[in-house]
Amino acid sequence: MRRHHSYVSLLKCIVCGREYPAVDRLACDICGPVEGICDVLYDYEGVRRKMTKKALLSRPQDHWRYRELLPLHPDFPKNWDRSGCVNLRVGWTPICVTRRLGDYLGCGSLHIKDEGCNPTASFKDRASSVGVLKALEFGRSVIACASTGNAASSLAGFAAASGLPSRIFVPFHAPEPKLTQLLIYGAQVIRIRGSYEQAYDLCMQACARYGWYNRNCAVNCYLIEGKKTCGLEIGEQMADHPPDWVAVSVGDGCTIAGIWKGLKEMHLLGFLPRLPRLLGVQAEGAPAVARQFEKKEDDAFIPAPAATLADSICVSVPRNWRKAVRAVRESGGQFITVSDKAIIEALKYVPRLTGVFGEPAAVAAIAGIAAAREKGILGSNDMILAVVTGNGLKDVKTSSTAAGAPHDIEPTIEALEAVIMNRKTL
Repeated sequence: MRRHHSYVSLLKCIVCGREYPAVDRLACDICGPVEGICDVLYDYEGVRRKMTKKALLSRPQDHWRYRELLPLHPDFPKNWDRSGCVNLRVGWTPICVTRRLGDYLGCGSLHIKDEGCNPTASFKDRASSVGVLKALEFGRSVIACASTGNAASSLAGFAAASGLPSRIFVPFHAPEPKLTQLLIYGAQVIRIRGSYEQAYDLCMQACARYGWYNRNCAVNCYLIEGKKTCGLEIGEQMADHPPDWVAVSVGDGCTIAGIWKGLKEMHLLGFLPRLPRLLGVQAEGAPAVARQFEKKEDDAFIPAPAATLADSICVSVPRNWRKAVRAVRESGGQFITVSDKAIIEALKYVPRLTGVFGEPAAVAAIAGIAAAREKGILGSNDMILAVVTGNGLKDVKTSSTAAGAPHDIEPTIEALEAVIMNRKTL
């Protein structure tokens, strides 16, 4: 019997283990939409026969190259020409060796995977591209999400490319550049006079009432499959020299959980000889997942207020904390928190030492590496990969506080010389 999805076998609740067919479903019927998040399982033996190293050599360098490990209709990509989002080049983002930054932080070898190179300049394009295709596959006429910024602008761009109307719910503190992206892509933007959690709750209610496709990664298990392609790529790009650690900033928990799933699958399929450990990084003002990591798995989750300048990880009620905690524990890794001051410092030294400009939440991962080195979590000979999840132009206002001011001078060589003589280095 042919599966509706080529290699997807079923959906499985991560709490009770109940299994469901791979249909248009958000959560487990027993555990409910808050706890009952599902995982997408595959026929890995079938994938192994099809997705070989030789087969990958002839495929385009984007995240669709892993189509057997994505929850896509069997006719993909043949019959998806009507979806312009397929033609946007998502994934296969570069991994840069950053020797100067590594020396600065006292690391043996430090690499950066620059997700700002995706079409809307963030990691979230991986999930949005899959979400838009699923909305079309399931015959939905509108797609919606709640976001602090990047998931929203990503969805707006991919929905626009596919001619699918989008409804975006954002908290009042969402940065202006991200709002501009939403509006320029033609999304209907609903800005809530309140927090991200309030925007999220209203979005969930609206999707249920109006039948919109729910792109919220925390509850839609298909979306995390897009996020895992970052881990799949790391497994392929660094197969010859796998990192010892992969550092990822954490908000809702979906990103680090997705990357771990991708790494595990590449190890299972024989691409990656060994698995790295995960370093989950949160802001001190929004430490919900890190705090839960220190508890027993079955301990009740207790929300707390969140406040950090890194808007993309400013989450007080992370919906996917369970997957994130399990991923870090399974990897033998650690969580660490960093101050806003440390994030501001990273906003300054990361681009000056690497040429990679990340937004606050993105460079938080590198601030976490610095803190983990100081605490002895990371060794001086460890090979470390930091996932920089979004471009710094997403939040210019915050970055400008770290960048400093230009030198305003008279048009004379004497004035110029005075500036040069007083030049300070990092």
